[in-house]
Amino acid sequence: MTVIKQADFIQSVQDALQHISYYHPVDYITALGEAYKLEQGPAAKDAIAQILTNSRMCAEGHRPICQDTGIVVVFLKVGMNVQWDATMSVTEMVNEGVRRAYLQPDNVLRASIVADPAFTRKNTRDNTPAVVHYDIVPGDTVEVKLSAKGGGSENKSRFAMLNPSDSLVDWVIKTVPTMGSGWCPPGIIGIGIGGTAEKAMVMAKESLMDHIDMAQLKARGPKTKIEELRIELFDKINALGIGAQGLGGLSTVLDVKICDYPTHAASKPVALIPNCAATRHAHFTLDGSGAVQLPVPNLKDWPDVTWAPDRNAKPVNLDTLTPAEIQKWKAGDRLLLNGKLLTGRDAAHKKIADLFAAGESLPASVDFTNRVIYYVGPVDPVRDEVVGPAGPTTASRMDKFTEMMLAKTGLIGMVGKSERGPVGLEAIRKHKAVYLMAVGGAAYLVAKAIRKSRVVAFQELGMEAIYEFEVANMPVTVAVDSEGNNVHESGPKEWQEKIRALPVLT
Repeated sequence: MTVIKQADFIQSVQDALQHISYYHPVDYITALGEAYKLEQGPAAKDAIAQILTNSRMCAEGHRPICQDTGIVVVFLKVGMNVQWDATMSVTEMVNEGVRRAYLQPDNVLRASIVADPAFTRKNTRDNTPAVVHYDIVPGDTVEVKLSAKGGGSENKSRFAMLNPSDSLVDWVIKTVPTMGSGWCPPGIIGIGIGGTAEKAMVMAKESLMDHIDMAQLKARGPKTKIEELRIELFDKINALGIGAQGLGGLSTVLDVKICDYPTHAASKPVALIPNCAATRHAHFTLDGSGAVQLPVPNLKDWPDVTWAPDRNAKPVNLDTLTPAEIQKWKAGDRLLLNGKLLTGRDAAHKKIADLFAAGESLPASVDFTNRVIYYVGPVDPVRDEVVGPAGPTTASRMDKFTEMMLAKTGLIGMVGKSERGPVGLEAIRKHKAVYLMAVGGAAYLVAKAIRKSRVVAFQELGMEAIYEFEVANMPVTVAVDSEGNNVHESGPKEWQEKIRALPVLT
């Protein structure tokens, strides 16, 4: 009978979460490297180069791939012959491993989990609790699959209860464009078919931890109907032309994974969950011999890609920026930001809205006049860092606050990731402001452009406080210019037409 010690289980979870915070799975890097070689869209190719460069930097520096270090999801297969040498429950041991991993001093990870989600949404400060799924199986080992799932991609999850005769392919191809690019493509689409509503969602989530094998599958040809479906969806999703970061291009997904389960004769539940550019998961088995040590990937596994700023990128002095200057920028322009910008995301915007609603002013330390705001919640710094990884968060979540910010604060520009929604776009057009896009999944690379950082307001919000960053050559793209021209509309439309003309996809 196998005896699993509490200390070994906790240590294994802790080490695995640290490991996946800075090491991409090699299969993902390989697939992304191939996508980079094939990509023809300049903006998409630049974005993929940033993601690959960031990935190698994180592997070398042992710092998080993305500032959003995720919500921990664990799938356990517990052998029925296993005996536990423990005083904690298994869920408590998982959470202790999470707590230790996220508070590890040499690589602090961002605490993103809030309790009381419907009301106070107070941060738990250690990223607990995890979401744990159990399967009790024959055997004398404990198999563990865990991931750290980013909020941007999780928020794009979709579910439908189709009629039995409805086309799953039609639903997926209609649904993917509605997800926008906040899930940071190119990534992986996980699909669960059958069971019940919750079973379909769990299957879709677990499928994202499977090995990327689309290239091998297409090379040998499908052997089952599910494999045929995977290939069909892969080709048709990429033919949408959404591309890296939604900028338009050849690669939107690197793989499509599908799990299915018997269902009621009247039902056809279908779940779709995307995985982002910060794909993070680990698999290991505990057999009673001690804590698990995951293999360390070889840096030679990373493609020989090093991002450098576009030679035509325009330097911008944020400290002297004026409304007249931003009106000269055009959608698609590459910029290098220099000087001071303020940060703020969901909680900070809500606090500002509450202040205005109460007839109060902004804190004296915050002045947005002719300034740019960066939608970010950075990781805490370690060692000699000014700030930890600090990539952009999904900008559309701030759309409902955009009119307020542009009308009442003097703000003239915003930096985030992915597209803006109709409400945000209308406010940008109305006030002749601009929206700039930074690459999601390149948080450590972006952080290297931040030379100084200090909290200027709402310190109690932790990573959601308002910071002032001083940046040097921070790379961004004008996603929406002051006339309302929008690269997230024009880019995919252009590339969808180009892909239709390619012989291999017609």
